[in-house]
Amino acid sequence: MGRFEVLVEVSLRDGVADPQGATVERSLPALGFDGVSDVRVGKAVRFNLDAPDADAAMDRARRLSESFLSNPVIEDVRIELGEESGAGAPRSGTGTDMSPGSWPS
Repeated sequence: MGRFEVLVEVSLRDGVADPQGATVERSLPALGFDGVSDVRVGKAVRFNLDAPDADAAMDRARRLSESFLSNPVIEDVRIELGEESGAGAPRSGTGTDMSPGSWPS
């Protein structure tokens, strides 16, 4: 049995209104951040999960995320899974990579 680090990112689906994102976007120019657009606000949940292997851990994380951490009707879920020891690369679930390292320069 291994222990896996799980990162679940929940975001509104395309086409779903995001009033919190719109409020942030409208506020940015007054704070000196011009040229920022299409702001979307979501949530991130991190936890550790015990499972016999990575596939079982991903399955449990996906079921937990879709039934408890998100509303699948209006939200998308992206899951990253890594072993707590840091061994191996994170495995991605559904969705788009929104990590800062994936942002265009």
